[in-house]
Amino acid sequence: MVAATHIFDAPPEGVASDWTMPQRWEAYTAEQHATWRTLFDQQSAALQGYACEDFLRGLDILRSVPPGIPDFSELNRHLKPVTGWEIVAVPGWIPNEPFFDHLANRRFPAANFLRPPEQIGYSEEPDMFHDIFGHVPMLSNPAFSEFLVAYGEAGLRAEKLGASDFLGRLWLYTTEFGLVVENGELRAFGGGLLSSYAETVAALTSPEPRRIWLDIERVMRTKYHFDEFQRIYFVVEGFEALLRATEETDFANVYARIAGEVPLAPEDAFPGDAAYEGPLQPVRPGPAFMARETRG
Repeated sequence: MVAATHIFDAPPEGVASDWTMPQRWEAYTAEQHATWRTLFDQQSAALQGYACEDFLRGLDILRSVPPGIPDFSELNRHLKPVTGWEIVAVPGWIPNEPFFDHLANRRFPAANFLRPPEQIGYSEEPDMFHDIFGHVPMLSNPAFSEFLVAYGEAGLRAEKLGASDFLGRLWLYTTEFGLVVENGELRAFGGGLLSSYAETVAALTSPEPRRIWLDIERVMRTKYHFDEFQRIYFVVEGFEALLRATEETDFANVYARIAGEVPLAPEDAFPGDAAYEGPLQPVRPGPAFMARETRG
């Protein structure tokens, strides 16, 4: 089980009602800045050929600020003119409604804490590096950016219908662990993958996990793992296709249709599954920190 400590029932002291808070960039230590630089340098180099091109190009936004933990106010001065988004600091996991509202209004919530050096290969809970490095570069893709806005709007509606768990599965299997076919090759775009080199490699090279073309209803019926590599990944043809599928799906009807159905385990087959049959990525020698990346 993941040892998550940044979960709160109500906004803690210093956190606003919308769960945002001052970043207090000046409070980060030299050790924390060094941890960030190590993570950024190793991960950005290791992901060449594994991450999708939009992610790799989007890293230039993070390189536009000085090395070390980004000052969100400075990062936003570079990010907003290019993408229309801004980063807001939050204490960790936040409730669904404010999370959806931030996305619907082009505010990306980022945890205000960084993993300790002993967890440099894999953080036990999503931290600032996961949120900023894993997700912010993809905001530079217009279609994916609009997908996140549409997702936030759908989430606010799902809250009223008691269907947020279904929508949460869509987030996990796309924004966190999604794969995309790019120039005939399988690449990663999910932040949960791209902030974990070991799982990126497993998702793109291992014959063991199942890879299924995205079907939103199928995704919403499928459970996922928090503390081990996923056993199933969903593949999209492109980000325009992901946005189009989201905009064209009647989510309320899907929720009603699957509400009484037994959730599928990740290893379960399902009628209508369309397996991705394309080539996997070749395994390349990895960086030293890969050996320390574990789950659990």
